[in-house]
Amino acid sequence: MKKLFGGINLTWPRVIIGAVIAGVVTAVFAIVPIFLNTSFHTITATFEVWILFGIFIIMNSKSNLDSALKCFVFFLISQPLVYLIQVPFSSMGWGLFGYYGYWFIWTLLCFPMGFVGYYMKKDKWWGYLILLPMILLTGMSYMNYFSDCQFSFPRYILITLFCAAAMILYPVCIFRDKRIRITGAAIGAAAVVTLTVICLLNPPVYSTDILSSSEETPLDDTYTVAIEDSSYGDIKIVYMEEIEGYMVHADLKKSGETSFTLKAPDGKTREFGLTIERNTYEVTEK
Repeated sequence: MKKLFGGINLTWPRVIIGAVIAGVVTAVFAIVPIFLNTSFHTITATFEVWILFGIFIIMNSKSNLDSALKCFVFFLISQPLVYLIQVPFSSMGWGLFGYYGYWFIWTLLCFPMGFVGYYMKKDKWWGYLILLPMILLTGMSYMNYFSDCQFSFPRYILITLFCAAAMILYPVCIFRDKRIRITGAAIGAAAVVTLTVICLLNPPVYSTDILSSSEETPLDDTYTVAIEDSSYGDIKIVYMEEIEGYMVHADLKKSGETSFTLKAPDGKTREFGLTIERNTYEVTEK
């Protein structure tokens, strides 16, 4: 661990090669469908793995300016490369670069962050304060992905465990002073426990309208609806003032496949299959 976080001769060719590899691998995770909605795909959307790359560069740099420049160049190469590789495979084509603006802002911020981050190597208590924003960002990702993991277990379990481990182990890997290492690990562990409890007490719910009134399905308050397996959530018929009509509304609690039955006032029933994902669904009549 000590060699990885401060014992590597991080030359400019290695930074550039590393940036190219990171960009190519991230693009592959974005392109190949099997990685969609998995821990591997998260590197294309959120910061936690890129924070690790940044810390690795900072801890193996020779000066504050060296750290700032290498962090900046690493992201300046890797981020546009992610989008460039995706262009031939995306229906958006070059329009995909519209998303790069957000990452370019963070790329610019890498220079001052790399400059200030270098001072973590001084092994002082205030060095942990420099590290703390990175732990907080990782903690936000932990909450989001633990919540997604609850909804779609075991999806996102790897990135959830990664974030938890990072919050605890970053101080241990970065600092040599045992007091800072122990205190930092304890704070990280307490944060993981606290965020875990918050997520468990507030399980994720995907609220959406899954069926609307139509000529084929004329919904009103005389219809009833029931879900086959209540562990997937609750379904009910509601009146929507915005459209002045009725909808089948669902509060879904986990991903998977189930079905629901719509019963008309004359006793006739229709059964629908329901496929649930974290932020989408599909309804098919059986």
